[in-house]
Amino acid sequence: MAASLQWSDVALRLALAVAAGALIGFDRGEHGRPAGLRTTLLVCLAACVAMIQANLLLGTAGRPPDAFTTMDVMRLPLGILSGIGFIGAGAIIRRDDMVLGVTTAATLWFVTVIGLCFGGGQLGLGLAALCLCLFVLGVLKRIEQRIPQDRRAILIVAAGPGGPTAEDIRAALEGEGFRLAGYAIDSAPAEGRCTFHCDVRWRGRPTEARLPAWLTGLTQHPGVLQLEWRPQGIALD
Repeated sequence: MAASLQWSDVALRLALAVAAGALIGFDRGEHGRPAGLRTTLLVCLAACVAMIQANLLLGTAGRPPDAFTTMDVMRLPLGILSGIGFIGAGAIIRRDDMVLGVTTAATLWFVTVIGLCFGGGQLGLGLAALCLCLFVLGVLKRIEQRIPQDRRAILIVAAGPGGPTAEDIRAALEGEGFRLAGYAIDSAPAEGRCTFHCDVRWRGRPTEARLPAWLTGLTQHPGVLQLEWRPQGIALD
């Protein structure tokens, strides 16, 4: 890093940081993520300004002869990286088996590093990191959506007299490519009611909302009093 900066260098670094933050932020905002255009742009710009400030302070005397303290200008960008971790942690949300915001947090941290690269004068490295980030968020997301994953759902069936049994449910699900990993039975003989809580597993794409065709006909069965299908799993961020 050069210890002496011209205003043209500062303007170029700020412009590249703004462009990088805007490009990544537009992609995130377009998909309705919490850290959208303004948030991502501000994070990248703040990191860039902090690194420019550190660059300008490189010419400052570290420790005068009559002082006991030493100025470490690199603490400023390191503090920025540490502080952005708190913002990223606030973007992560867990709801039952679903974890949201992990990619958003990682994007904020990566944008900070891009801003530090531009602010420090490593323009080629910053541009390479920007291209890689856009590739990961854009191209790899489409590939990830096509990769089959282990999916899970909870099936609740309340059956009365003449309703399906546990073996009937198992056979019907396995006939459609599902797997019954386990089940629990709540029996109320006095009410003539038996409730099955089934843990259903299958392989499918993350965006696939697969519903057993057998369930559609089951809702019309006179022996079925209640039916619930609750898909579980993670959501793509």
